[in-house]
Amino acid sequence: MSFLAIDVGNTRLKWALYDAPRVGARLLAHGAQFLENIETLEEGDWSRLAPPQRVLGCVVAGDAVKRRVEEQLEIWDVTPQWVVSSAAEAGLTNGYDHPARLGSDRWVAMIGARHRLLARGRQRPCVVVMVGTAVTVEAIDAEGRFLGGIILPGHGIMLRALESGTAGLHVPTGEVRDFPTNTSDALTSGGTFAIAGAVQRMFENLRRHCGEEPVCFMTGGAGWKMAPSMSTPCELVESLIFDGLLEIAQRRWAPSLAPAR
Repeated sequence: MSFLAIDVGNTRLKWALYDAPRVGARLLAHGAQFLENIETLEEGDWSRLAPPQRVLGCVVAGDAVKRRVEEQLEIWDVTPQWVVSSAAEAGLTNGYDHPARLGSDRWVAMIGARHRLLARGRQRPCVVVMVGTAVTVEAIDAEGRFLGGIILPGHGIMLRALESGTAGLHVPTGEVRDFPTNTSDALTSGGTFAIAGAVQRMFENLRRHCGEEPVCFMTGGAGWKMAPSMSTPCELVESLIFDGLLEIAQRRWAPSLAPAR
């Protein structure tokens, strides 16, 4: 039973085809497409795939984009399911005031991080960082309770805001420097330090709350850019959302394979 996992963010659609809807399934193919080019999937990348039996995805780009994705999926006789954040799923408890309003990508990434940690044989508090168009930083305690998280602008949004609101500043191609001595480096370093500082603050909050050193996972399209500049030790995991989708899929379609936790 092949399985197609889809992550529709604010900028790109990422997909991965696995040989089964279960944790540890073999990756058969994967790819990404900018949202403006979604209509090329049916006759492009997806036309070369064997038809999946199951499709599960998360989408934060809105209903109009979701409908465009569903139209591309009509190439196969399969009805996609979309993750909606809930009060609890896959061993994770949602502490959001209104659980369904939590972004599904955040929810799925946290599920992926939680079970990646459990697979190592120890329950520990966890900080989950996603670096993309926006940046989110989530806190999960050792018992699997999502305590809360923060949202801040990604690099691009920060720089565009400065460019539009400050005379003489333009989006730079600078480097991250400890002590920037030109405007481009100052802007790039400022955005990087803002994100790193937010993660460090959440890490310290969670450590103080739980009385234990958390583990920090980082993911997202720009995670590789941020990872070298982090003051908090973070493990970069590009597949965290797909890890979460596999965990959810296994519990929905192959419950006999789901671990008892």
